[in-house]
This record gives sequence, C-alpha cells and structure tokens, in this order.
Amino acid sequence: MLKFFKTLPRLTILIFCFLGLTLLAVFAYLIARTVMFFFSDYNLFEKTLSFFLLMAETFILIHGLGYFINILHLLLSKRGIERRVKRESLEGPPPPVAIVVCSYKEPVEVVRQTLTCFYNLTYPNKHLFFLDDTRYDLAGQDPEKMVAYRQEIDELCRGLDINLFRRRWHGAKAGLLNDFLDFVDGNPTEGFEYTHNSPRPRTVKEKYLIVFDADMNPLPGFVEPLTAMMEADPKLAFIQTPQYYTNFESNRVAHASGLQQAVFYEYICEGKSLSDAMFCCGTNVIFRREALMDVGKLDHTSVTEDFATSLRFHKKGWSSAYRNFVCAFGMGPEDLGAYFKQQFRWALGTVGLFRTIVGEFFRNPRQMSIYKWWEYGLSGTHYFVGWALFIMFICPILYLFLEVPSYFAWPGFYFLFFTPYIILSMTAFFFSMVHRNYRLKDAIRGQMLLTISFPVYMKASLLAILGFRGTFQTTPKSGSQSLPLLDLWPQLGMGVLALSAFAYGMYRIFYLADPQVSAIIANSFWSGYHGLMMLSVLYFNRPEHKT
Repeated sequence: MLKFFKTLPRLTILIFCFLGLTLLAVFAYLIARTVMFFFSDYNLFEKTLSFFLLMAETFILIHGLGYFINILHLLLSKRGIERRVKRESLEGPPPPVAIVVCSYKEPVEVVRQTLTCFYNLTYPNKHLFFLDDTRYDLAGQDPEKMVAYRQEIDELCRGLDINLFRRRWHGAKAGLLNDFLDFVDGNPTEGFEYTHNSPRPRTVKEKYLIVFDADMNPLPGFVEPLTAMMEADPKLAFIQTPQYYTNFESNRVAHASGLQQAVFYEYICEGKSLSDAMFCCGTNVIFRREALMDVGKLDHTSVTEDFATSLRFHKKGWSSAYRNFVCAFGMGPEDLGAYFKQQFRWALGTVGLFRTIVGEFFRNPRQMSIYKWWEYGLSGTHYFVGWALFIMFICPILYLFLEVPSYFAWPGFYFLFFTPYIILSMTAFFFSMVHRNYRLKDAIRGQMLLTISFPVYMKASLLAILGFRGTFQTTPKSGSQSLPLLDLWPQLGMGVLALSAFAYGMYRIFYLADPQVSAIIANSFWSGYHGLMMLSVLYFNRPEHKT
C-alpha cells in the first residue's frame, strides 16, 4: 500500500487526505447527533423538529459520502473505462448502426443544424433517421402553420438524405423509440409513416441504435469509438457519453446548469461506470438492439425512461459503461422557467422510479450487487434534496424567532463536529472542481442554482411519491425570459425570512445581551447564508438577450 501511495501525484495524495478526514467527520457527527437526539428531553414539537433536522442532515451527509466514494474510486483506478473496454478502434467490418434524432415540434432551425451535423458523420455503415413525433392533429393549433412545418421537415430530411419516421402518437419519447424498434425488427405498429430518403437501401437490421435529442450536435467521429467498444464487450447494453452546452459561456442559467452537469459527468458518471452501475441519460448514447429487445424495449411508464430502462438492463445482467469524452454539443436551459421545467421532469421521473427500486430490492435483492443497489438508491433519492434543504433553511429561522432549540446538541458540540465536516467537504468539492480546471466562482454558481430549485424538487418528489406520473415535455428553446416575481415567492419568501432572522439574531446579541451567544451566532450565520443564496434567484431571473 505504501508503494502504491508513493506512485501517486502529490495532488492526488492531498485529495485522499481530505476525503479521509471528511469521512471521519461525517461518522463522528452522525453518531453524536443521533446520541443527543435519543437522550434529549424536549417536548413533542421540539423532538419532532429535531428528528426532521437529523434526517435532513443525514440525507446530505450520505449523498456527500456517495460523491466522495466516487472520487475515491476514480483516484484508486489508474485508468477509467479503458480497464473494462479493451479498444476504441474497430477490428473488422463496421457493424450496421441506426442513428436516430428524436424530435417533438422542435424549431426548424434547431433541427436543420442538428441534421447537418448528422449528415457529416464519418461512420460508413450507418442509416440516419429523423423521428418526428410532432402532434399535427392536436386541437387548438394553427392548421396552416402545422402544414408548413411538416413540409419544411419533409424537405429538410429529403435534402440531407435522412430517413423520416412518424407514427400514431402514444408513450412520448420511449413510445416513439419502441415503435421505431418494432419497425427495425420488421413488425411496425399500425399508423406509422416512413419515407426512405437515403440513397442506400436497408438490407439488414441494424445491430446498434444511437439516440440523440433534436438539439444535440455530434462531432463527425462520434460513432466509430463507441461501436468498437460495444464490439469488444458483448455484454455491454449501452455506453453513455457526456454533453456540453454550447451556450455555457453566454448565458448565466446555462452556465450554472452546465457546472452541475460537469459534476455529474466528470466525477459521478466515471465512478458509476467503474462499478458497472452507470445509467442512461437519454441522449448521446449507443444501445445494443439485442439488449433492448431482451428487456422489453424502453420503459415507457416513466417520464425518465432512460433511468428506468437502465434498471431493467442491470437487473437482467447486462453491463453499462461511460466514455468520458465530449463528442456532442447541445443547448442548455436559458432561463429559470426552462431550467425549472427540466428539473421538475427529471425529479418526477427519478423519484417515481425510486418506488420501483425499493420494491425490487425487497422482492429480490440478489438481482444486483449491493454496490449497484447503493448507486441506484443514491440516484433515486437525489431529488429529495429539496425537502432536506427546506428543513435546513427553516430550523435556524425557528430557533431565532421562537427559541425552538432545533440544534438540540450543545452549540459547542455542534461546532466541534459539523463545522469540520462543512469545511472539509466544501473544500474537497471545490478542490475537485478546480482540479478539472473549473473556477471556484463557477462551482459556487452551480450550487446557488441547485439551492434555489428546492421548491421545484419538493413539489416533484411529493407528486412522484403519491403516484403522479406527469407527461413528457421538451425544454423550451425560445430564448431567455424572466419569470414573474409571484412565481418565485417560495425563494423570495424564504430569503426575506432568513435575512429577517439574521437581523433579529444580531438584535438579540447586541441589544438584548442574550446569554445564548454561541447558539445565536451559529443559527444567524446559517440564516444569513441561506438568505443570500435565496436572493440569488433575482440574479438568475434577469433576462439575457443574445447579441
């Protein structure tokens, strides 16, 4: 072990030390808080509040632990996915690949740019398909505009030699892909339309399926390394690749959202892949058609069909992988309305699937390894972060105004254990981001955008637990627009409450000479911090106009 550490760079060893100290602080704090909870003598209301606070802290600590384990896994691995996938260049004739673009009433210019990129893909044995799922028959639409839109799509596909597929609508994106798979398999569903625009005839069934959203622009060499990796490992059901927002530098919401994507794609995904627990993200992904048919195609019962289908693959013994190389570029949400809509859809589907994960675990825990269950548990519960944040926001406010001792441990005890955790965990997080050449202020912006999304996550997770499925909706691409301030009342209301609590805490210290100085300082600090974070919603809500 000592010899192993001598081979590591000093930066990696430093990260190791941070992670080790963080884990010790986590366990020490959780043990101390749990013991103090059971031995406190507060009334029922205070005890209940303390319980929810302890649950919120436990949630945040466990998910922080999951993030650090992924980093640790990466540091211990000398190579990433290359350890599991032998090559990235084909040996032998290239297998047939169907490359599809899924679209629902996307702007014609967005589609044109995307299809032009697909036309330039260099892979030889490919067929390009545009899957147009636009609802031309919906009431309330302008018939002339819809006819004109359809004609533009037809002409665009014809001019770029891209095959066009339409079907009778059902099941949103998952239903569209499933109907297309039936078509590829020679069993098309009733009501489909197909126009073959490619000069090459389809003589065999495609072995692989590559899926893109309509705003994704791949580089010309996107396909070759993925097919080589799939050919090298016949048990791989899919390989996920990352995405990069082209408006990352020009829009504040897209920038902060892209930073959240960076944390996910550059650390979490690599760690999951090394443990064969990577899940599909819906776009920029290659599937083995045999694996899709083996699990009954995509799961159309969830608005996050990608995550749900990944669970099907892993339960059936298929593997997954992640290639951390950006080869596709798309548009990030450009305003809070688009971002909240995207996050609501992801949260609703992911938490909804968590119910399935729990049921599957108790019915047959041997379907997957314990580490895969751990990873699915972390992913499935991620969006409960809205409730955890709400509890963390409200408890210091209640203490300062109502003297409810939500921090039921002695304040010095709190500082002794929780403050080291905060310092170490935040340092490790920001250190890991800077290690990937991101600026400190960029990471802070990503955290701010996550924090102000707490009411979106609360609503989505509650509806998901109650069994509400929702409907699939695309992320708007109509430019940057501000939300009415009334729509932001949860964030603004919490911000005003928190800053008022901070001011009252200062009043208690300097004018009332309250003897509970340490407890007031602790809660005032968090109230002030939370208040400033909440008011950042005004920064993100300012519209930006393209120049």
